[in-house]
Amino acid sequence: MTRATVPAPRVFLFLQGPHGPFFDGLGRMLRRAGAEVWRVGFNAGDRAFWRDGRRYIPYRGAPEAWPDALDALLVDKGVTDLVLYGDVRARHATAIARARARGLAVHVFEEGYLRPYWVTYERDGANGHSRLMRTGVDEMRRALESCDLEAPLPPAHWGDMRQHVFYGALYHGLVMLANRGYRGYRSHRDVTVLHEFRLYLRRLLLMPLTRLQRMAATARIRFGGFPYHLALLQLEHDSSFRQHSPFATMAEFVETVIAGFAAGAPDHHHLVFKAHPLEDGRGDIPGAIRRAARAQGVAGRVHYVRGGKLAQLLGDARSAVTVNSTAGQQVLWRGMPLRVFGDAVYAKADFVSTQALPAFFAAPTRPDMRAYKDYRRYLLETSQVAGGFYSARGRRQLLRQVVDMMLAPDDPYDALSRGTAAPRQQLQAVG
Repeated sequence: MTRATVPAPRVFLFLQGPHGPFFDGLGRMLRRAGAEVWRVGFNAGDRAFWRDGRRYIPYRGAPEAWPDALDALLVDKGVTDLVLYGDVRARHATAIARARARGLAVHVFEEGYLRPYWVTYERDGANGHSRLMRTGVDEMRRALESCDLEAPLPPAHWGDMRQHVFYGALYHGLVMLANRGYRGYRSHRDVTVLHEFRLYLRRLLLMPLTRLQRMAATARIRFGGFPYHLALLQLEHDSSFRQHSPFATMAEFVETVIAGFAAGAPDHHHLVFKAHPLEDGRGDIPGAIRRAARAQGVAGRVHYVRGGKLAQLLGDARSAVTVNSTAGQQVLWRGMPLRVFGDAVYAKADFVSTQALPAFFAAPTRPDMRAYKDYRRYLLETSQVAGGFYSARGRRQLLRQVVDMMLAPDDPYDALSRGTAAPRQQLQAVG
């Protein structure tokens, strides 16, 4: 009698993750599942959030030496799976290419396409590199034919923005003050680590004042009695904007939107720019809005709101424009017309307007809600996982499902088509 062959354990190599302890918890859960787990750290912030020093590999070399060092590491550890957060920073893009060449599984985490109640988990790429970019609504409908469950309702909120900002400030503070052992480290941002830390700290300290300013601006709009359109701003340094956008700066987007508004919108309509909740002021967006509005002769009809919840403004808005913000999903869920400029996973002709901008502001076309609901349900059955990266409650919820998804042979999209996807948890709706 021959003895059954015991499969070799999976070997997961983690690169950089979201700020905070999520990757550490994920690694510990994978080890409990029988996998071997290693973590490459590029700075003191990476090291601080990884408890197992025996499975931590510091990379202290120069950026240009990283590809060869990675190749050696993949061979030495017998890596079968690569895990990372975001797929476009240089060290991650290199790692994905090398992993694919070796036939390794690549696990990509990102902020949720349907945030804030879910996070995104995909194989090989996210955002503009996601399989969703190549998947039509008809194909999604065919995959859903064998799934008769109701789409899960939004769960309770997993945390608030303060936790995200806190971990960001702590991470960059560690890089700034304790990075002596990582002389070769270069941030993927355009600003220095010191400047990044100051921006996080400033945002954390000014949150009470920012909240008051936001409340006042929101009240002026909500009680102004005028029709308005929303422009959803993004972080200029965000990977989705930098890699999948036709604009080099957010100021260019602002100028384009205001020019289209001035040319097409009725004279009694207004335009509201809604800042990203994590906007830190590194670019003078309010100044760019004021200058462009004055140049187009619409200064009295253009407004700026700093951060806050988008839902407070969406209820009365006529339409929305964005480069490729995930907030566009909230617009579509409400059946509002949406104009998109960049590459986005939801930029389907079925429900996103293709009108020229002046025509869109004059008479925007509404989305096909049946198509969008099918698309949204497809996401909730595949790449959107309930939970969050930054609060303890959100991390616990996320780990309940995503570890099994990572260990599964099929990626989330193939798992649904082949009938191997585990049923999603039916979570309590927001009250």
